[in-house]
Amino acid sequence: MKTVFLSVMAVVLFLVSSCNRHAFKPKMVFVEGGTFIMGSTEYGARMDEKSAHQVTLSSFKISKYEITQGQWEAVMGTTITQQRHKSDPDWNVNLGEGNNYPMYWVNWNDVQEFIAKLNAITGKNYRLPTEAEWEYAARGGNKSKGYIYSGSNSIDDVAWWYGERNIIDTDKIPSRPQVVGSKFPNELGIYDMTGNMAEWCYDWYGDYPDSPQNNPQGPESGTFRVVRGGSWSHDAIDCRVTRRKRSRPDFRCTYHGFRVVLPAK
Repeated sequence: MKTVFLSVMAVVLFLVSSCNRHAFKPKMVFVEGGTFIMGSTEYGARMDEKSAHQVTLSSFKISKYEITQGQWEAVMGTTITQQRHKSDPDWNVNLGEGNNYPMYWVNWNDVQEFIAKLNAITGKNYRLPTEAEWEYAARGGNKSKGYIYSGSNSIDDVAWWYGERNIIDTDKIPSRPQVVGSKFPNELGIYDMTGNMAEWCYDWYGDYPDSPQNNPQGPESGTFRVVRGGSWSHDAIDCRVTRRKRSRPDFRCTYHGFRVVLPAK
């Protein structure tokens, strides 16, 4: 009888483990590889956006949404509040909290730990997108319509951003992160690549090269990691698909989040 009970329990634990393994796996969008011009030469472009150059990328998959607090807690076992305390124990407020809100208070190093654990659980090879992969996906890949923001020339269609603080309807004031996928997606069906959370990329921050690149991964070393996309606390200029930002890999805040990529096969 004891043997039968232990066998049943083993099956139950396996099924629970299997369900949990799939419950927090990010939904992925296939991005067909191609060639595009990375950066900008338009009027108003910042200096680090210039040296617009040709980039060719292989196909990949990218998460449809920013990684959520629910996914983070399922993998890491820590809550948004526990992450906040790592950065500022005296800060008593979370700016948007719940399973479907994007994860924040995470630095680049924290993200690497999350990815390592996610890979161990799923047996897959998740990673952060390179800066080139991020921009290509944000532009809409080979379906790009050349929008200023990810999916539209009207930022309000696709992004939670600082400027919407001026809207009188208080339900729309994004003075904090918002539930992922609450705006329209871009041409590939990817949400929040403009606004909500600025997103960590794999690359060290550095000047763009002057020559064509094939699957670039950025400089070999540096002081800062690349952050892209703008956030709920950034203005429209800082939310353009070509806008580059940088941050120390040990820096945590309320406006940095992330999404992940997988190989195409």
